[in-house]
Amino acid sequence: MYTLGISCYYHDSAAALLKDGVVVAAVEEERFSRKKFDDDYPRMAIEWCLKEAGISPSDIKSVAFYDKPVLKFERLLDNYIAVAPRGLYSFLNTMPKWLHSRLWTKSEIKKSLKGFTGEILFPEHHMSHAAHAFYTSQFEESAILTVDGVGEWSTTSFGHAKNNTINLTHDIRWPHSLGLFYSAFTYFLGFRVNEGEYKLMGLASYGKPKYYDEIIHNLVDIKDDGSIHLDMSYFAFTYDKVMTNEKFSKLFGIEPRKKNEKAEQIHFDIGASAQKVLEDILLKMVNHVYENSNSKNLCIGGGVALNGVANYRILKEGHFDNIHVPPSPGDAGSAVGCAQYIYYNYHNNQRIIHKNPSHQITENVYVGPSFSNEEIFEYLNSEKISFEKIEGDELLSRTAKLISDGNIVGWYQDKMEWGPRALGCRSILADPRKAEMKDILNEKIKHRESFRPFAPSILEEYVSEYFDIDRISPYMLMVVPVKKPEKIPAVTHVDGTGRLQTVHREANPLYYDLIKEFYKITGVPVVINTSMNVMGEPIVHTPEQAYQMIVKTDMDYLVMGNYLVKK
Repeated sequence: MYTLGISCYYHDSAAALLKDGVVVAAVEEERFSRKKFDDDYPRMAIEWCLKEAGISPSDIKSVAFYDKPVLKFERLLDNYIAVAPRGLYSFLNTMPKWLHSRLWTKSEIKKSLKGFTGEILFPEHHMSHAAHAFYTSQFEESAILTVDGVGEWSTTSFGHAKNNTINLTHDIRWPHSLGLFYSAFTYFLGFRVNEGEYKLMGLASYGKPKYYDEIIHNLVDIKDDGSIHLDMSYFAFTYDKVMTNEKFSKLFGIEPRKKNEKAEQIHFDIGASAQKVLEDILLKMVNHVYENSNSKNLCIGGGVALNGVANYRILKEGHFDNIHVPPSPGDAGSAVGCAQYIYYNYHNNQRIIHKNPSHQITENVYVGPSFSNEEIFEYLNSEKISFEKIEGDELLSRTAKLISDGNIVGWYQDKMEWGPRALGCRSILADPRKAEMKDILNEKIKHRESFRPFAPSILEEYVSEYFDIDRISPYMLMVVPVKKPEKIPAVTHVDGTGRLQTVHREANPLYYDLIKEFYKITGVPVVINTSMNVMGEPIVHTPEQAYQMIVKTDMDYLVMGNYLVKK
């Protein structure tokens, strides 16, 4: 039984195909279109999923779309009437998109899937988040918390899941949104909304929460259960394309930072203050959910779950014993989530939980496009690119030696990862022992802001030796204090933390064995891992795009399959 899941029209469009509940193909549209955070209908992603599975649209039993467009349209109309006449410009900009395409999603799906005769179903937005969070976990039952900008009406929801059934019982509604609260500061501090929130998280580490009191006394009323009420007189997102207004600027005594304007200490401090408020609210929410559930487990979904700093505080200071965040908790991940919801909840199929966590990781992450050694060779040969073919264990030992000698190496192997992070298949790798490597990577490879940190990939069995955590973190969604910063300074952020990826051999054998070779040479079981892309571009998809990284940047070597290319 095949189930297709689709998310699109706002940001991070994606498609995912399930066979009997198992993800067999999933990919974001941006990887094909090369448009970062592409929000268009994911036509190319859908075509690839079907091709990867070797099926036609007629083989699909159900298609799931990740929210209910009619309910979302109802909320938009209700909002524009409430704020009129201020929202006229935004209304005229938004309505054509709805009248042209978004209200006709079912027709678009039928048109793109010639021969499909099954059902098209529309789970609610937060249910799609909840499904991806729960069904990618190893829990038989769990409390659920989803937090994002906004779905149809809900901005936060919580409930409980057991076996194959999910029930969301409580929510917070538009416009009172923790996600949009954080996005307002993302905009105010010079980053793009729905794209730059993770930049704000990195920037916040350079500041002190000096504006915490101003925020909680003026911008947001916080209840003991974590429910919030925004003072909308400071925010513009209900009636304008920007997030904040002049009253917001006056509160902090500065205008919104322009995109290329240098970040000053006041920006760092405002960011630190917004981050602390977000964390404190989330902790209140989590503890309220705990008090109203009989579970020791918590699954967290929605875009706010990408905030790894907050996730770690929930793990350490919350009351739940076990926390699970899926590999792609934002809207892209809902392409998988809505398909899972239809398969398990709507069709009532039995859920099978793999007891081996590495199997769960492989099934959830390594499900994207791949290119064979033959295809890589054909590309290199056709472009007359010099290369060296290396077989077997020598590929690992040579690559590990290159990294330990201070080279920056592109690592392009096997299936592309699902989600926003490169997890050892479309990665740029470097030596974490060299403190200067962070600045080299930011300036000469990624071409991005100097305050952005890099992630450590560590052999799973050594995680507690190097980081203050006693469990796996396979998706880079926990930002964890580093125990030995002197040994791995390049992946230790200014606040003494690292955005952690633990690597299990069964989940990604080649990547695990490469880090192990590096460990044999250096005595350090950690490498720097950052995604193979430059700022403003999606992670590379084809061998040609991977090769262009060595052309456009100061990357020293590229390893694609069994082929080593030197700059």
